[in-house]
Amino acid sequence: MLLVLAGVNPARATTDIAWWHAMSGQLGRRLEKLAADFNASQSDYRVVPTYKGNYTETVTASIFAFRSSSQPAIVQVNEIATATMMAARGAVYPVYELMREENEAFSPADYLPAVAGYYVDLAGNMLSFPFNSSTPILYYNKALFRKAGLDPEKPPGTWPEVGAAAAKLVAAGAACGFTTSWPSWVNVENFSAYHDLPLATRANGLGGLDAELVFNNPVLVKHVAQLAEWQKTKAYDYGGRATAAEPRFQQGDCGIFIGSSATRADIIANSKFEVGYGRLPYWPDVAAAPQNTIIGGATLWVLRGRPAAEYKGVAKFFAYLSQPEVQAAWHQATGYLPVTRAAYELTRAQGFYERNPGTAISIEQMTLKPPTDNSRGLRLGSFVLIRDVIEDELEQAFSGRKPAQAAIDSAVERGNKLLRQFERTQP
Repeated sequence: MLLVLAGVNPARATTDIAWWHAMSGQLGRRLEKLAADFNASQSDYRVVPTYKGNYTETVTASIFAFRSSSQPAIVQVNEIATATMMAARGAVYPVYELMREENEAFSPADYLPAVAGYYVDLAGNMLSFPFNSSTPILYYNKALFRKAGLDPEKPPGTWPEVGAAAAKLVAAGAACGFTTSWPSWVNVENFSAYHDLPLATRANGLGGLDAELVFNNPVLVKHVAQLAEWQKTKAYDYGGRATAAEPRFQQGDCGIFIGSSATRADIIANSKFEVGYGRLPYWPDVAAAPQNTIIGGATLWVLRGRPAAEYKGVAKFFAYLSQPEVQAAWHQATGYLPVTRAAYELTRAQGFYERNPGTAISIEQMTLKPPTDNSRGLRLGSFVLIRDVIEDELEQAFSGRKPAQAAIDSAVERGNKLLRQFERTQP
C-alpha cells in the first residue's frame, strides 16, 4: 500500500493572490470577471479581488495593512498617487523587476506611449501595471442639438464653438449649455497638456521631486475666466467635483458634457436620447494646440512582503492581462483605453470602432502627436491634496468670489506649499 501511495502525485495546493481594488458597480463586475477568467485558465493560482472603497480608501487601507503585515499582493492605485507610491520604496515591488525575475515577457514598448510614459521612471522602467486608463472626451445630446438648430452630426471642436453652441442650447430651452466632471482633470491638467503648456517644472514632476507648479499662465487664466463668464448665463454650469455633473447630461439638462471616456457605457445606459461624441475642445489661437491629452484611471501596484509563490502568480496574472484578446475585451466592455498597441489593432480589426461611433476618439486624442514634457502626464507628490486645492480655487472663480487670475495664482501658491511639504518627507 505504501508503494502504491508513493507513486501518486498529490494535488498541488492553489496559491491565493489578494487583489484590492476601487471599482464598484458594473466596472467591479467586469473586474471580477477578469479574475475569474484567469482563475479558470489555470489551476496553480487564484486571484481574489476585494473592493476596498474609492481610490483614496483603497490606498489608505493598503498602507495600514502593510504596517501590520497583512497587505495584499496587488493594489489598484489611481494615477495621481503615482509619486506617493514611488516614494514608498520599501513597500513597492516595481513591476519591471517582478516580470524580469519571474521570466515573464514585459516591455513598455508594447503600451501606448501616453500610457507607458506616466508610469515609467527616468530610465524607462515600468513601475506599475497599466490597467484602467481613460481620457476626457466631449459628449453631446443630438436631440437638443436639433432643437437648437445645431448640426447633430457635427460636434463643436474648439472652445469658441462650444460657447456658441451652448448659448444656442440655452436659448432653445436647455437648463444648461455644457458642464464637465472632474474639474481639475479636465480644465487644468488635460487643458494644459492639450495646449502643450506646463503644469509644473521638471516635466510636470516626472523629472524630480523639486518640481514647482507653474500653470498660472495667461492661456489657462483666460480659459477659467471664460468659464466663469459663461457661468453667468448657464452656457456653462459648474456641476461639482468628481463625477457629480454626469447625471445633468444623462437627464437631459445640459446639451454638452465633457468627462471621462470610461463613462460612455453609463451614459448610453442612462440617457433616453441619441448621444454624439467629439474630442476635447481647444483654443485655436494657441499655436501648439491640439497636442495630446493625458490619462486618468489607475494601475496595479505590487506590494512587497508576500510569499514568493504569490509573486510567481502575480507575474502570470499580469502576463494574462497583457494578452491582446483580454485587453481588447476589457476596453470594449468598459470604455477604458486599450492600453497596448496590439489590443487597439485587434479592436479595430474586429470592426468595433466602426460599429460603435465615438469609441476611437480617446485613442485618437491620446496619440494625436508624440507626447512632450508637458503632455506625458504628471508625477507630483500629494497631488490628491493639490487637486482639492485647484478645485477649491476653481469654485471661487466660477462663483464670482475671485477673479480668475487671483484664483489660479492662489492654487499655484497653495499647491507649491504641499509639494515642498512632500519633498521634505522624502529621504
